[in-house]
Amino acid sequence: MKIGQIDLDSPFVVAPMAGMTDTAFRRLVKRKGGCGLVVTEMVSSEGLVRGIDRTLEYAEYTEEERPVSIQIFGGDPVKMAAAAQVVEGMGADIVDINMGCPVPKISKHNAGCSLMRDPEHAAGVVAAMVKAVRIPVTVKMRAGWNETSRNAAELAARVQDAGAAAVTIHGRTAEQSYKGFADWQLVADVASRLSIPVLGSGDCVEPEHVVEKIGANGISGVLVGRGVLRNPWILAQAADLAAGRRPQAVTLAARGQFLLEYIRLLLSDGVDEASGFRHVAPGSECGSAEANAPSAARGRERWVINKIRALCSWYSKGFECGSHFRVRVNSCESVANLREIIDEFFFSPPAGVARDVGISLESV
Repeated sequence: MKIGQIDLDSPFVVAPMAGMTDTAFRRLVKRKGGCGLVVTEMVSSEGLVRGIDRTLEYAEYTEEERPVSIQIFGGDPVKMAAAAQVVEGMGADIVDINMGCPVPKISKHNAGCSLMRDPEHAAGVVAAMVKAVRIPVTVKMRAGWNETSRNAAELAARVQDAGAAAVTIHGRTAEQSYKGFADWQLVADVASRLSIPVLGSGDCVEPEHVVEKIGANGISGVLVGRGVLRNPWILAQAADLAAGRRPQAVTLAARGQFLLEYIRLLLSDGVDEASGFRHVAPGSECGSAEANAPSAARGRERWVINKIRALCSWYSKGFECGSHFRVRVNSCESVANLREIIDEFFFSPPAGVARDVGISLESV
């Protein structure tokens, strides 16, 4: 698949999930294979332009993650264009516009999914950004604002005319949030009408789900969010299936090793890194890889523990004794204790817990 001038080796993409898909997590998923593109957690256009927003670290990425798309949100065409120039200056391959976030604190500022309520204005934002940068500008949207305003087809056509290089559609409305089911037929219908790539997202929690969404229906690619949090190997397994191979099996020990490596990366990010290893937004070059990670050792440990707790609320679903594991993780007080819990569960599992896990996530 190609987005603008950017070639993607795979049509499977790590979707942005605020507070979850940080640069360390994305690197680990990328190493598993099958990932054609990563999209950063969304960052405020206002913050990028002014260089003072606490969320600037969301725009950080490393060379290992390429190709990289930095997702920004906002509703002012001038500021969005200026923010796109910052993104281009950071060396990102693509700049993505969030027109799908349903969270009130975003949408009430005429950003996120509220842009879908004014397609003409939304297209104006795209046009301003396309004019301001040379890298591809893409758009992520939803089916619409609510059931009476399912206007993804109209908006997608408008942003294509405004110069967007690709569109991603999450098949739920803003009103639905994550309830109900994603409408993939809508995604396919839009794909049939556009000449640019149309990607879809929603409800892909098994590698088979990912693969079945592309191909004959005209959908060019799939963004996976919650499915990656549950199974970081899902894109690699989907790539195996798409190539006619049996998807790689993932052992319980491999899942434990993933968590240990994630902890290691979180603890070491921003520490003794070579010049140029990390691309950061202007205003965040203070030496810390994660602006929300306290410099004090104890404070940083607490931050790492909280990150693992958040991931494990997804990661351990479907495991035998997974709820017991989550309880222990949520009550641990140190990284050393966290590592012990991981070791006991994944490398010395209780009797009856399978070492080779083919977790079905359909019911979790």
